[in-house]
Amino acid sequence: MKILVVDDMPLMRHVLINMLRKLEFKDLIEATDGVQALQLLHQHDFDLVITDLHMPKMDGKSLLNRIRDDQQLQNTPVLMVTCEDNASEIKEIIAAKVSGFIIKPFSLNILAKQLKKIAELV
Repeated sequence: MKILVVDDMPLMRHVLINMLRKLEFKDLIEATDGVQALQLLHQHDFDLVITDLHMPKMDGKSLLNRIRDDQQLQNTPVLMVTCEDNASEIKEIIAAKVSGFIIKPFSLNILAKQLKKIAELV
């Protein structure tokens, strides 16, 4: 499974990538924001995008909307990672057809459960 990890914070990308490696995912690529992520999505085929919600240039919600509006990318699963607890913001993201949602901080077990849920949807 080829996974694109998108987060503006290097430490968060590092933590997430280490968790994914522990879950035996090897094909991992990083992006620092939604703009870079979109470029990579058009250059490579990804099985999953894991993105932070709050980022500069293009946030996770805008990235999700761009993926869903793009005929070539619209079926790519997107897992949103955030510390957001605003109910209306979360409802908007769910309405934009996010594949899964994880609230920070999270454990390896929670990540594994979300990845399993997404795999069952695909």
